[in-house]
Amino acid sequence: MIRKLGQIMLYVHNQDGAVDFWINKLGFSVIAEENNGQGMRWIEVAPTGGSETSIVLHNKEFVAQMSPELNLGTPSLMFFADHFNELYSNLVSKNVKVGEIVSIPSGRVFNFADHEDNYFAVMER
Repeated sequence: MIRKLGQIMLYVHNQDGAVDFWINKLGFSVIAEENNGQGMRWIEVAPTGGSETSIVLHNKEFVAQMSPELNLGTPSLMFFADHFNELYSNLVSKNVKVGEIVSIPSGRVFNFADHEDNYFAVMER
C-alpha cells in the first residue's frame, strides 16, 4: 500500500538555474545531488526544516532522449505556507513573478513562477 508521496520529478532546461531558484528564492535546501558521470545528473531539494516530500530536478533534454515516452510537463503543485503574507512579500522582494492573492473556499492562494515560467501555487495553511 502507498503510504506517502516521496518525490516529485521536475524536468527543467537549466538545472543550475533551478537549484538557484529553489534555494535562493524559496529558501529550500539541497538534500542530495547525484551525477553518474554520463550526463545523468539530478538534484533533490526540499523545504528547509524538513519535509516528507522533495523535488528532484532533472535535465529535461537528457531525460527526453533516454525516455521519449515520458510526459515531461510541469506538474501542478500546491504548497502550503504558515507565514503566507511574509512569503508573498519575500517573493515579491526577490523579483519572483507572483500572481495576486485570491480567496477560494478553502483559503487564500497565490501563484508564482520559477525561472523557466513554470507556475506553482501556495495556499495559506
